[in-house]
Amino acid sequence: MKKILSDKYRHFVLYFEIFMLLLLIPLIYNFIPVNEGTKTFYIPSSNIDQVVKTLKSNGYEVTWMDKLMLRLRKTPSEGWYSVEPSEHGRFLFFQHLYKQKTNELMDIVVYAGETKNELTARLANDMKLDQEKLLNIYKMLAHFEEADILAQRYTIARKADENATMQYIFLDSKRKLVKFTKEYFNEIPDVMELKIIHIIASIIQKESNSIHEMPLISSVIYNRLEKNMRLQMDSTLNYGPYAHTIVTPERIKNEESAYNTYKHKGLPPHPLSTVTLEALKAAVKPAESDYIFFMLNETGTHNFTATYDEHLENIRAFRKYQKEIEKQST
Repeated sequence: MKKILSDKYRHFVLYFEIFMLLLLIPLIYNFIPVNEGTKTFYIPSSNIDQVVKTLKSNGYEVTWMDKLMLRLRKTPSEGWYSVEPSEHGRFLFFQHLYKQKTNELMDIVVYAGETKNELTARLANDMKLDQEKLLNIYKMLAHFEEADILAQRYTIARKADENATMQYIFLDSKRKLVKFTKEYFNEIPDVMELKIIHIIASIIQKESNSIHEMPLISSVIYNRLEKNMRLQMDSTLNYGPYAHTIVTPERIKNEESAYNTYKHKGLPPHPLSTVTLEALKAAVKPAESDYIFFMLNETGTHNFTATYDEHLENIRAFRKYQKEIEKQST
């Protein structure tokens, strides 16, 4: 009888110790400090592995227990999050992360024709960030010299730092570019093919913002390349520090860089600046035409022609219009 009671007591003590241990594990776990990472970041997906990857890339250590806590209530959905790790124990930080979405958002616009230097300078000014950091992150993420991110509107958390801001802009652009390539290419294009498309799109973008004209300008580029003609387009000289400068006859005559398509055949070596999806679409699907010239007219649009004689007539007409405007202003 004593032996039975003794065995029962030992079992009771064992079960009690196991119970206390199970009770202490979450308590001890909760007191393990959450390391300080980026306090504002974007979670691109509600997939638990993607959430964990995002947390780790923003400086947070995530254990198997943390991953369990993330699943316990509700996995965080896609969006911007702003957190204060020091205000919560580890248990609440991971269990309630889904509640930490921020409503403090702002819209920023990447304009068509901007260079990476112009873009990062404006972002730094508008968001009170460091331009050099933004530019370094841009260069780290970019495939090309310019045009890796799309000209469009982006919604960003007001407290996002340089890394979170640039990572999100590249992520959103990449998503749209992936969708674009699936729609317009039979096979996934390689980097060089994409670079050529971006170069052509950037020329189109510099020449016109008209969605109607973009496929026509694209056809002129392809037609001239096919005929082994020089492009002879002012826009190719609007690169880098010359992005918004007027191209003069002196510069056309004296510049020897590969961007001067009056002197060199083929495309310039790199994309010129940011582009819209419309310009990319025009670069992939030019209009069917025999045009090899286009000239600005008095309405602000362009006249497209297949012969040099027609092109000369358009040049004369526009110069006459310019002289009339000059007379009216004097």
